[in-house]
Order: sequence, then structure tokens, then C-alpha cells
Amino acid sequence: MRNDRDARRKALQDRLIAAASALIEERGLRGLKARDITARAECALGALYTAVEDLDQLVILVNAQSLRRLGAELNALVAEPSPPKETLQNLAKGYVSFALNNENLWSAIFHHELPVGADVPGWVNAEYEVLIEKIAEPLSIMRSDLAPEDLRQRAQTLFGAVHGVVQLSMMGFGVGAPRDRLASEVAELVDTLIDGLTS
Repeated sequence: MRNDRDARRKALQDRLIAAASALIEERGLRGLKARDITARAECALGALYTAVEDLDQLVILVNAQSLRRLGAELNALVAEPSPPKETLQNLAKGYVSFALNNENLWSAIFHHELPVGADVPGWVNAEYEVLIEKIAEPLSIMRSDLAPEDLRQRAQTLFGAVHGVVQLSMMGFGVGAPRDRLASEVAELVDTLIDGLTS
């Protein structure tokens, strides 16, 4: 009996995640409302709270799904062995493409704010870690002299630099790159960073 109940809860949770993801994609995170999610998922409003703790947890689940999707797209881009510099450029290109083609889902990953005192679950941080590991792999070939903790920090710095340029552009700040030049500007940035990291 318990297994049936758990299976029904998981099925409902999956429907709610799909509904919330679709609504975020259409309207953005700010327009997300529990009533709209349950209407899209075809369930009662109260049923939401039998499948997730609250709306914040549901957004976390959506963001984790988006991160896995981003990870899968990046994996596909670097599936074939390539020189490390080319691999890093492909990862950056894939990141820019994901952000431009999935703007609201990408924005939700980085702009969702939890209530004061609430912490992001550890398993969510593991989803982000996959992105850093992808960068660290080719970087480790170019900088085999780095200790593991230093290599990880360099990978985080490289990700942060690319992400910062993408975010400024996506938010429309005057100092950000125009969207039609974002991919080329990021490619130039990655070239410059790699030259600095390997000099």
C-alpha cells in the first residue's frame, strides 16, 4: 500500500514539475502561482502540498531538471574527444545557446531566492557541480600542475566569468554585450582566459 501511495505522489510531483516548468518557460519565475500550476497539472490546489513542501521546493525541482537538461546538452557537445581549448570553447558556446534559447528557465536557476534562513539542499549543489567538473576536465590537461582544489577553483572562476558576461547581456544592462554578439564575445573571453591560465 505504501509503495502505491509513494508512486502516486511521485507521479503527481512529476506532473507539477512539468506544469511549473512550462509556466516558467512561458511567463518567467515572477509570474508563477500555485493555482496556475495546479490548473495546468489538472489537480486540486491542496494536492500541490501533498507532493512538495511549498512552491519554493517545486521551483528547486524545476531548476534541478533544467540543470540536468543543460548538462545533457553540454555533454552532447563534448562527446567526441577534442583538444582542451576546443572543448572549453564548445562548453561556453553551449552555455550561451542554452541561456538564449531557454531564457526564463535559465533565469530561474540563478534568480530564485529562498526565504531568509532557508538553505539550498545539498543534492541541488551537486547538480551545479556537474558544470564545474565539465570545465575542470579539459583544464586539468592544460594545467596538470594544479592541485585538485586549485583546479576546481580555476574552473569555478572560468564559469563565473562566462556566466557574468551572459547575465549582463541577458538582463539588458548597457555594459552587457548585445545578444547578437554574445556568443562571439564569450568566445573571445574564453580565448583570453585560457591564454592567461596557461601562460
